[in-house]
This record gives sequence, C-alpha cells and structure tokens, in this order.
Amino acid sequence: MSDLQKSFAKSRLAKLPPEVPVFDEITESRSGPEVYNDHHEDDSSSASSASSTGTIVPSQSQKLFERGSGQRARSRSNFVASPWNDFFETELFIEDDMDGLQINHHVYFTSPTKSGPLFVTHHGAGSSGLSFAACAAEIRRALPTAGILSLDARSHGLTTQSTTDSQKYEQDLTLETLSRDLIYIVKKTKEKLKWDSIPPLVLVGHSLGGAVVTHVAKSGELGSNVLAYAVLDVVEGSAIDALQSMETYLSTRPSSFPSLASGIEWHTRSRTIRNTASARVSVQGLLREEPSIDSHVAASWKWRTDLAKTKPFWENWFTGLSKKFLEARGGKLLLLAGTDRLDKELIIGQMQGKYQLQVFPEAGHFIHEDQPVKTAQILVDFYKRNDRSALVLPPKVSDMLASKDSAQKWGLKK
Repeated sequence: MSDLQKSFAKSRLAKLPPEVPVFDEITESRSGPEVYNDHHEDDSSSASSASSTGTIVPSQSQKLFERGSGQRARSRSNFVASPWNDFFETELFIEDDMDGLQINHHVYFTSPTKSGPLFVTHHGAGSSGLSFAACAAEIRRALPTAGILSLDARSHGLTTQSTTDSQKYEQDLTLETLSRDLIYIVKKTKEKLKWDSIPPLVLVGHSLGGAVVTHVAKSGELGSNVLAYAVLDVVEGSAIDALQSMETYLSTRPSSFPSLASGIEWHTRSRTIRNTASARVSVQGLLREEPSIDSHVAASWKWRTDLAKTKPFWENWFTGLSKKFLEARGGKLLLLAGTDRLDKELIIGQMQGKYQLQVFPEAGHFIHEDQPVKTAQILVDFYKRNDRSALVLPPKVSDMLASKDSAQKWGLKK
C-alpha cells in the first residue's frame, strides 16, 4: 500500500464512531443521564416465549461477535461474575422426600420486615433463581419492607436430587410437580424461619415460571395469602407455537464455554440478556464447571440443565395457561416484550379489564434481567394496588344506623 493510500485509510478510520457500549440499566439508572440510548432491534418474535434461553442467534461458525485479541482482553473484566450475596441476604436449603426421591431445594432469600410482602419468584426453563437477582435487589430498594424468595426449580441451579437406592429416577418436570414444589417451599420456609403466619404473597414467574405461578394461584393451595400474581413474557398461544423452533435454537447455542466469563460474554453479545450487570450474576446459575479428564486440557463450563431432555413436558407447561390466568383469584399482571404475544383469550380479557398489562418493547425475552429497575418498580406498584392492609373500608350500614340511634337517644344531632 502506498503512503498516499495509508494516509487516506487512516483519515477514514479516524472518522469512525467509537465502539458502542453494552447498555447496563442498573448502572445507568444511578449515574445520571443516560449517555447511550440502546436501539434494540425488533425481537417481538414469540419464539423466545417457549424457553428462558431467549433470543435465537447465529451459529458460532459465523463469528458474528468476534473481536481482536486486544479489544477482547480489555473488555474481559466486564464479564466477571458478581457474587449472589450482593443481591440476596442468604440462601436456604429445604429438604424434601417424595417416595424415595430426596430433593434438596435451593432458595435465594431476603427476609421481609415488619408486615412487608414476600415476592416469590420462579424462573423459566433452563434458568435459575439468580435470574431474578438484579430485579430482587431493585424491589428491596423500592420497597424496603419487602422480602424475596427466589427458588431453583428441580433439575435447575443448585437444587439437587438423589435416590435412596441404586435405582435411577425419572425426571419429573410436569407443571403439577413444579407447582407442588413451589407450595412446599413456601410452607417449609414458614416452618424453618418460625413465622407465625405466611406473609402476604406476590407470585412472580418468568416464561415456564409464569405457568407455574398461575397454576399455583388457580389451585388455591396457598389460600388468601396470595394477594396477586405476575407473569413475565409468556402466553399460551405464542409459547406453544414457539415450541416448533426450540430444537433449532438449542442446536445453535454453544455446548460449553472455556470459562464462566466467556459464558457471560456470550449471553450479552448474543443479546440473550441485554444487561451486562444482570448477566454477571445470573449466568453463573446456568453453567457448572466440569474438570477435564486430560490434565493438559482446561476445564469447561457446561449447561446445568439439559433443555433437550425437558421436551416431553413442553406442551404440559403451557396448555390452558390463558384460561387459568384469567380465572385464578387475585390481582393479575402480565408483562410482555411485545403485544404480538397476546392470544385471543388474553386480548378479550384485556378489553374487559380483567388484568393489568405492561409492554416492554425495548426488552428481550428476559424482561426482568434486561430492565430490572423498571420491572421492580412495576411489581412494587402492583403490590401496593393489591395490598389489602392499605384499604380503608366504608362503615357498614348497620353501624351507621346504630350510630344514628345512639345519637338520637342522647339528644345529639346526627
């Protein structure tokens, strides 16, 4: 290349805009005016509603997100995992025995104070209780009396299963079983912490978790303790339609990562999770380190949950969801990443004012991770609207008449 060509190339490169930063809602919300307005591409396809693994991305061979080694080294520090106890007070292990199957349910927990509510969160398929970490911290910041119980479902996160004998157990992830687990965990938490009663509950579920909390609310097993329930980015029609593309999605994502930081980076750069701060705490719940048999080969990080093996349960999770959502007792909130996800039953229900609808057009499937501050504020406001203790009821007619009779008896005007 001649000197003239080099000079021309340098002048052109100097005019290129700087690298676009990854948007971090939590940091931006606390550091003054937003300096970068993330223009999200349209991700309203309902394919992501079937699983909490989110946005379908190009295969690795396309190297869409590949960067130079210098840039990669400088940005690596952005993908260091954040400790879970920055977001929750403690963790609980709740033992369960189901016909010889021992389950050790793992829960991330922040205790409610005074008469505050308990937000019980259930993640989606393939995810973990840490999916709600950033949102949980923001709920507590917006409502200091609130508690949060964020569970790892069976076969997810740090929840473990074992049998008393050498017999291999069959995986049971039916909607009925997952709902039973949530109810069991809430009741056992009350016993473990020696509460006099279960605090007012707001059930919050993302994707599969939305189907679980709806089923629990409809069952009435937790009684009047359930004030309200919120479902994040899943409706029956679009979820069932999206099941057709699930296997395609699973074949496109990496089977392992060389490090936890690489896993966090992939989730961010693929825009599966669009908030770096959220990904830094949640992705560690999705992956586990597996040592290499060969001492010369580094360990790898693989998925904790084999989503392909959950296929037999997919339709069971979502069939009848819309009907149950509209019929269950309690306040109802539906948060969606796009209005195209609404099916006929929900459109009619919305027109009849049966539930509250919030749309996050700028978020992906992981609404609560992409925008934890906004999600938390909506959930806190939702609780306040359904808080029975804040209601001031008018006096009964009988009390008013008795008061009038008493006034007349004593010669007082009334």
